Amino acid sequence: MAAVAIPLAAMVGLASPAQAAGATATYQQTGDWGTGFGGKWTVKNTGTAPISSWTISWDFPAGTTVTSAWDADVTNSGTTWTAKNKSYNGSLAPGASVSFGFNGSGSGGGTVTNCTLNGDPCDGGGVPGDNPPSAPGTPSAGTITDTSVALSWTAATDDKGIKNYDVYRGSSKVATVTDTTYTDTGLNAGSTYTYSVRARDTADQVGPASGSRTVTTTGGGPGPGPGDKIKMGYFTEWGVYQRNYHAKNLDTSGAAAKLTHINYAFGNVQNGRCTMGDSFAAIDKNYTAGQSVDGVGDTWDQPLRGNFNQLLKLKKKHPHLKILWSFGGWTWSGGFGQAMQNPAAFAKSCYDLVYDPRWQGLFDGIDLDWEYPNACGLSCDTSGPAVMREMMQAFRAEFGPDKLLTAAITADASGGGKIDKADYAGAAQYVDWYNVMTYDFFGAWDAQGPTAPHSPLTSYAGIPIPEFNSDSAIQKLKGMGIPSEKLLLGIGFYGRGWTGVTQTEPGGSATGPAPGKYEQGIDDYKELKNRCPVSGTVAGTAYAHCGQQWWSYDTPQTIAGKMTYAKNQNLGGAFIWEMSGDTANGELMTAVHNGLG
Repeated sequence: MAAVAIPLAAMVGLASPAQAAGATATYQQTGDWGTGFGGKWTVKNTGTAPISSWTISWDFPAGTTVTSAWDADVTNSGTTWTAKNKSYNGSLAPGASVSFGFNGSGSGGGTVTNCTLNGDPCDGGGVPGDNPPSAPGTPSAGTITDTSVALSWTAATDDKGIKNYDVYRGSSKVATVTDTTYTDTGLNAGSTYTYSVRARDTADQVGPASGSRTVTTTGGGPGPGPGDKIKMGYFTEWGVYQRNYHAKNLDTSGAAAKLTHINYAFGNVQNGRCTMGDSFAAIDKNYTAGQSVDGVGDTWDQPLRGNFNQLLKLKKKHPHLKILWSFGGWTWSGGFGQAMQNPAAFAKSCYDLVYDPRWQGLFDGIDLDWEYPNACGLSCDTSGPAVMREMMQAFRAEFGPDKLLTAAITADASGGGKIDKADYAGAAQYVDWYNVMTYDFFGAWDAQGPTAPHSPLTSYAGIPIPEFNSDSAIQKLKGMGIPSEKLLLGIGFYGRGWTGVTQTEPGGSATGPAPGKYEQGIDDYKELKNRCPVSGTVAGTAYAHCGQQWWSYDTPQTIAGKMTYAKNQNLGGAFIWEMSGDTANGELMTAVHNGLG
């Protein structure tokens, strides 16, 4: 849940004394699914006398509406919304509280202004005829360390005097101080934070916010330097469910110490903009102490939980790590074409989401996984070959030179294939690197075979499509003028398989996909290594025949060979789809790490 601080400077009208009000109202956004959201108000009697009824009024941004509510009657006049108690929950004894919830549509579910409770400010403050204080000066940053920032600001003014100052990191209040200085501690190294300050007067009225100051902590490691290889792994949002794979597993397996970058997969692309995928998994899932990266469990009222909070903890434990938010993927690429009708607006929406203050310090950039521009994946796009270049140009302009901008791209090197459909060479000037998806060349979508390794490094005699191999893709991309150091070799931590197969060597016929733990035709390396052990190798990868099943997958030995290839080709490094397929002790990630050096 994201708690929203109510800026009293935006409130209108005169309030009765705080002693008479004796109540507060607090808003929380409980969910965000892109086109809609969930919200909750909590009313608390902070006074000494009972309350017989309550009415909350607030403003949402234009286009944001309440669509359904429970435990309150909610109406509106324009952008102003009013909630009144039901007959059964209007009375509140001193110290008691009551909540009501609602669902809404629109993108402004995290922004409420002009809040009143029974006509008084929602925080219980306000005195008739007393003006709120002025805005303090924009904070200045003094001493900055790996984990702390020293702030100072010029004082606000008020006709009755200043009582104290509320210091905000993003939208979260982190401190209330009486002086005009504050040192924020416990931060992540090499991370960016934005601060502002509000003054409170002696009547506890809050004035307008100061200007914002953005600060980046020191340390965190510069990431790979010149000549160093990138080792990036995808961490999937949905892995926390059936797979029971969490940020903590990246730590306990040793992978976090060996990775340089993590791609969080996936955000969605809807209605021309970037949106969250599964907001519950991302920001609201509760973690116990035993499940948490740092051994500290979540509390019900903390502003950020879920994967995002756990990954922030992972970055604190491994300051060298950089994390990018990946958007699209096979299932959610259908919205890119519409979004690219206005590239600048698309890029702006993504920047605003990636650097939302609720999880500031988490992301170091964005990865765009469009499958595929001007070609067909789960759906087809006809935007034209220039669309890839135009997208990356718009995103670089929005994200600036210091944020990471990457893209996952096709490895289809066949004549007239997907590489030829879009201007990947023209787009390369704007990206930090491309994740070349050198896997899934062959699989049981061809139910009768022939069997073939899904991630061959090179071609081989009898390969069903000669250009469907990693080396052909790399050579074609390099031949287009894309620098080799901007290409990462893709490694699958999984296998693909058929059933009804009698032939051990590749090229056999089949009757359909082999059974997998989570879906047919695919299974994790950690499942296959013992269940269907390797029978042989072909084209730099392994295959296995067990009973009627035939599988192909990479092993520590074949990964070592692929890493040697990556170094010989002067590639930027390698990336993994995806981390949960490895063993508990991270033997595949160790092979990537040792192979690249």
